[in-house]
Amino acid sequence: MKNKISFLLLLTFSFLNCHHAFSQEKKQIARDVSVKEFNQMIVDKPGTILDVRTKGEVSKGAIKGAVHYDIFDDNFESQIIKLDKSKPVYVYCAVGGRSGEAMEMMQKKGFSEAYNLAGGYNAWIKEQKK
Repeated sequence: MKNKISFLLLLTFSFLNCHHAFSQEKKQIARDVSVKEFNQMIVDKPGTILDVRTKGEVSKGAIKGAVHYDIFDDNFESQIIKLDKSKPVYVYCAVGGRSGEAMEMMQKKGFSEAYNLAGGYNAWIKEQKK
């Protein structure tokens, strides 16, 4: 009888321990943010600023400190997986569509935090002119 009770206690403890470990996994964050929030976040919580526009678009201006990986390049996925998945990635394009796709891709690849600049670089420039 003692062996059965010990076994049941061990089994219960093992189950609870496994359940706790799974529930402690980091939750991923992937969401759109406003220009003001994006700007504040890159200051308060440094990470990678990722510009996914074409070279032609980038040549007309970019956010200071941004890394450029063109989402249309064949090697785009292999480039982004080299980024640190444990740090926030702040991604933008011209208006927010392509960067939204990139954010979803990063979420599938296991990035802990990915933030898409709503309105993209166009909204960023507009806000800077105020």
